[in-house]
Amino acid sequence: MLTSWYSVPRSDYPDLRKHNNCMASALTPAIYAKLRDKVTPNNWTLDQCIQTGVDNPGHPFIKTVGCVAGDEESYEVFAELFDPVIKDRHNGYDPRVMKHPTDLDASKITHGMFDENYVLSSRVRTGRSIRGLSLPPACSRAERREVERVAVTALAGLKGDLAGRYYSLGDMTDKEQQQLIDDHFLFDKPVSPLLTCAFMARDWPDARGIWHNNDKTFLIWVNEEDHTRVISMEKGGNMKRVFERFCNGLKQVEHLIQERGWEFMWNERLGYILTCPSNLGTGLRAGVHVRLPKLSKDPRFSKILDNLRLQKRGTGGVDTAATGDTFDISNLDRLGKSEVELVQLVVDGVNYLIECEKRLEKGQDIKIPSPIVQFRK
Repeated sequence: MLTSWYSVPRSDYPDLRKHNNCMASALTPAIYAKLRDKVTPNNWTLDQCIQTGVDNPGHPFIKTVGCVAGDEESYEVFAELFDPVIKDRHNGYDPRVMKHPTDLDASKITHGMFDENYVLSSRVRTGRSIRGLSLPPACSRAERREVERVAVTALAGLKGDLAGRYYSLGDMTDKEQQQLIDDHFLFDKPVSPLLTCAFMARDWPDARGIWHNNDKTFLIWVNEEDHTRVISMEKGGNMKRVFERFCNGLKQVEHLIQERGWEFMWNERLGYILTCPSNLGTGLRAGVHVRLPKLSKDPRFSKILDNLRLQKRGTGGVDTAATGDTFDISNLDRLGKSEVELVQLVVDGVNYLIECEKRLEKGQDIKIPSPIVQFRK
């Protein structure tokens, strides 16, 4: 039975006055009182959802979401919080009335080969969660080990250029670990408060690991922020080939999972379900490392990126500032557009940035493009 708002909920409501994340904008005393005593079937609570956002008022470079899901049901049980957070983070996408498209047909991509005088590497990543098991913030040891078992068993069935090997973090030799670090593959124990406050680092490194194919161009992380993170990557500018491998690998992994009686979390409103609301929908981030020494110094650079629905980061990842003349450029959106649409958006946008760079090299002027419509309602 819901406790009176004038007693426990009111005294327990977090102080969010100095917070600027999406959760703090969405959570009101009334919503907190209504949801505070609810639990999902896996006993995940509202306070557990919001703890990371309470403890972390903001981020120096990117506005954070400020809440996480503990299981697939979190997005329904706590919809009065998550729906406005989703709408805020995904620029107006309304999960109550809109449907998310999924499209993994890489043949639709056009002009997917970048000028390698500017693009140094290409990468596409996403996440997948296994239905029926709690997400990393809430999972038990047994569930985490089951995620690893299901994933590793399925990945052993990959053939051809996708065939590879799984490396358990707990069983790695020092040499194996160093090689994966040198290849920029290895994820380490989460040290960011955004992850540790969300309970994701419990029992580290138990049941965590990395799988990659023999060519080291198709990679899957197991039990980091999500059940699995799927990555296709290679040096150079062939984004279409990277995306083709990504789509082919995802389809094969899903087939192998289904053969063993499991399936991924997905629904038509939210797309693929992942731990952080920022990754709902496609969960996809298509990015390139690109050199833009002249454009990056132009005062119009940020506005061009905004209108193209692109974001810039440092080449060291999400927590690094975009300094110097080489940037990690990727899609800003995840939800409301399909995988094909988002990759094509990055292809077209990065080609436009390169064209601007070439024009500036010749002393010619550039134009700010018209804003891209985020999604179809």
